[in-house]
Amino acid sequence: MSQSRILSGMRPTGKLHLGHYHGVLKNWVELQDTHECFFFVADWHALTTHYEAPDTMGEHVWDMVIDWLAAGVDPEKASCFVQSCVPEHAELHLLLSMITPLGWLERVPSFKDQQAKLKDKDLSTYGFLGYPLLQSADILMYRAEGVPVGEDQVPHVELTREIARRFNHMFGRGKLFDQAVDAALGKMGKKAKNSFSRLRQTYLQDGADSAYQQALLLLTEQQNISAQDKDDLKAYIADKGRIILPEPDALLTKSAKMPGLDGQKMSKSYNNTIALRDDPVRVEKALRGMPTDPARVRRTDPGDPKKCPVWSLHQTYTDQKTHEWVKRECPIAGIGCVDCKQPLIDTVLAEQKLIRERAEPYVKDKVQLIQVIKQGNERARTVAQETMARVRDSVGTRYDEL
Repeated sequence: MSQSRILSGMRPTGKLHLGHYHGVLKNWVELQDTHECFFFVADWHALTTHYEAPDTMGEHVWDMVIDWLAAGVDPEKASCFVQSCVPEHAELHLLLSMITPLGWLERVPSFKDQQAKLKDKDLSTYGFLGYPLLQSADILMYRAEGVPVGEDQVPHVELTREIARRFNHMFGRGKLFDQAVDAALGKMGKKAKNSFSRLRQTYLQDGADSAYQQALLLLTEQQNISAQDKDDLKAYIADKGRIILPEPDALLTKSAKMPGLDGQKMSKSYNNTIALRDDPVRVEKALRGMPTDPARVRRTDPGDPKKCPVWSLHQTYTDQKTHEWVKRECPIAGIGCVDCKQPLIDTVLAEQKLIRERAEPYVKDKVQLIQVIKQGNERARTVAQETMARVRDSVGTRYDEL
């Protein structure tokens, strides 16, 4: 497995639908085979806008985790955990708030967009203003190299990069860093240490990239120094401070705008969804009742697939042969809307059958489900505690005597 680490999360606001599956979960399933993945239930984030219904939180959390596992997320490959079960998230959020300018939070595009869309909720709270910062803490806690996001979430990752850069600049230099470098150099053999020092001096004086590359190569060959030592010495080569919190990259995911039953984007807000583990009778009835091209009043009326919401679902679900059949027969009324919908219904039901089968063991045995999260929480806390030890060292709030 690649050492590259991925962090992603979802808010527990109800059962997931096919839009979540094709837009997020299928990507997670692919990533877990190539990266070290941490997927978390963002229950604190849910409270920023759904604070009025705390009694539903637990139900939503378990439903969502079952949906993840049913979609193919493998707890042996990926760590699934609950945000509030790793209290280090709150501590890092607090510490980052000490150095984050207020204007950075106010300029996040979703801040005003969500206020406009959710006018029925009181969003004049610090929790809502500060949720992008909590999101940054979530990412930086796991020193994630990549965050899979859609285009609308790129500003959040860029904010995270800016916060990491500012934090490293403020706390990555000084006595603690000097001590860490001296300790790391002391672990190297005398010959290696002298070679490293000469290469660093050559790079700083002459800007010779070859000297920089040789110094990096020398570090990779050292067996007596830790990964943190190597990170510190890499920063030392270029006369930079310690990289306490690495800057993550945004991994743009394919834009899968899953159409809903009315042709709009599938969303609970529009009441046009098909749940991931929906009842097959309800699914078939809903798909048969979908609106089609308004021009097709009678069976003999020709239609235009581009004007039909059903065609959008075909592009997600059915194969090229079916697409060619629809494009050829619909404009000449060679098929009716009932004919067109049948292969779509068959494909959706077949996919959901497999999803329900994967979910069944966890629905029947909640102990097994709880164990998945406990295991994920433990893995997450191990990494979080490592990160917070580095952070506390840097900001001066680590008191070993206590």
